Order: sequence, then C-alpha cells, then structure tokens
Amino acid sequence: MRQIFLGIGILVGLAACTPAAEGPQPHVWTTLDGQPPLVIAHRGASGDRPEHTLEAFRLAISQGADVIEPDLVMTADGVLVVRHDHYLSTTTNIADLPEYADRRRTQGDREDWWVEDFTLAEIRALRARQPWPQRDASYNDQFLIPTFEEVLDLAAEHNVRTEPEVKAPGHFTAIGLDPLPVLVEILRARGLDTADAPTAIQCFEPDFLARLNGEVETRLLMLVFPMIELDTEADPLTPTVSLEDAATFADGVGPSKALLISADGDDTGFVTRAHALGLAVHPWTFRDDVPVSEDMDIDAELQRIYALGVDGVFTDFPATAVQVRDAMSDG
Repeated sequence: MRQIFLGIGILVGLAACTPAAEGPQPHVWTTLDGQPPLVIAHRGASGDRPEHTLEAFRLAISQGADVIEPDLVMTADGVLVVRHDHYLSTTTNIADLPEYADRRRTQGDREDWWVEDFTLAEIRALRARQPWPQRDASYNDQFLIPTFEEVLDLAAEHNVRTEPEVKAPGHFTAIGLDPLPVLVEILRARGLDTADAPTAIQCFEPDFLARLNGEVETRLLMLVFPMIELDTEADPLTPTVSLEDAATFADGVGPSKALLISADGDDTGFVTRAHALGLAVHPWTFRDDVPVSEDMDIDAELQRIYALGVDGVFTDFPATAVQVRDAMSDG
C-alpha cells in the first residue's frame, strides 16, 4: 500500500504537565494520522464565486483551504479543462453566443452543448456563471474556463495541495478521448507521479483508478455514494464500491456524507472501517446554504463530521470549514 494521504501542518503538542483546570486542552483528532482534517475547496470557493474558475480557487486559498479541487473534462483537441459537467449550459454563457447556436445536440436524455465538441480555443470564448440560484451571480460572465495545468500552476504558486477529479473517463474513452495518458503526462512532467506528491486523483469509476494505479504512484481517492441510488433494493449504507475493494488500488475514499451518519443520526462506523484498512476518508459535500435539517446548521454538521475522525471535508464554503475546525482545535 502506498503512503497514506497525509495532512499538512504539525500536530499540536500536549500541554506541559499542568492541571486541566488551568485552561482548555488541545483537541485530540482521531484522523488517520492524528492531524487536523484537511479543508478541501470543492470547485474552489464555489459558494462565493462561479465554480472552477481561477478566481474561485484563489479565494479559497485566501480563506485558508488546504486543498483545491478541480474537476477535469476533455476538449475535442485533447486538453483537460476544469468543469464539473461535460455539458456547458449550466455553468457558462454558451447559450448567449450565437456562433455556437448550431452546436447544441442531444446526448443521452439531455440536449446541450458538450465540452468534447469544442476545442480549447473555442472554450476560451466562454465565460463562467454561477449555477446555484441562491448564490451571488454578480460575478457571472467575467471569468475564463481554466485548464488543469493552470490550476496546478496556481496551487504551486501558493503551496497548496490539489485533489483533481477525473469526470466520466469511461465516456471520454469511448469517444476516443481517453484522459488517462494526458493526465499521466502532466503528472510526470510536474513530478506529481510520486506517493508523496502534493496531490491525489479522485474518480467515481474504479476501473479508471485501477488503470491509473498501474501508471503512477500518485495517491488515489475512490469516490463512493450509497448503492441504493442505483439499486432501490440495496442497503442504504452500502457504498458503490466496497472499502475492501477500494483498498486494493486506492489510498483513500471520498464518500457521500450519507454513508457516515445513519438516518437516525448515528455513526455508521464507515470512518472506523476505512481507517482499519489504511484508507483516508474525505466526505462530500458541505454547504452553508443547504442545511441538513431544521435542527442542524452547517457548524453543527461539520462538528459532528469532524468528530467522527474524517481526514478531510469537501466544502463549497472553505472559510466556514476552516473556522469550525480551528475552533475545535483550540478546545
């Protein structure tokens, strides 16, 4: 098994032989390495800026995020660009550009514009938009769609980690745009193909991660969600890939938070089982503006998840996750 995903920073030292009554004691983290959990900026500070823009990533870094997370899709000319979906209507202004009106087509059950039909030069003509209706739209149509390498440049400049997710690699491979060799080339060129590199690659498709595991030593994160979303007869706490299977090729798991706490609010034991297999746990996604329930705000939700011993959290609002974590660290 390769080196486990390590957090950044140093472990708070134990108080020097003084009575506990003299002040609060440092929080003892039950993460895999005993470090405070990582705050992972999900698509950047996507709650405050259009997602997957350099501006969203810069804001996340300024808010104290330890890791920035770009999703990767492929252009027609084989360039990895940063978008969550490979359709473009929800996060860009493409519908307003008459020169691309005839490029809209149906794929599956969706009619849209698709990134694989556009070259990088054409993608550069687009501008990003905020897809969430309740969020600030005042930055719409201002920011470019970045390439993966531009996000890596930004991360290196600010000395933060990255956790890129390869989206729908099976689809892209099927149409002749296999992202794996391009990804491997970029990782190797930047010295990010080692177990101690400041990055980890995520994906929902185990076959892709297993292939990647044979090419590089970069840490891998298997993304999972409840199998019941695919099979209504499944146990709601069964993940799409078992922890035992994930441990054969990955260094960590990125579970839906629904797998960590039961409907009754109890710890499911997912984190403990993952840690026993040497897997780091980075659950998703924590959002200030999407409350879990009327009885639990985002601070309470993060406190509950941190207390389980997770090794990182994906969040659209890094400032909040940093604030809650730091308050717990201070006791």
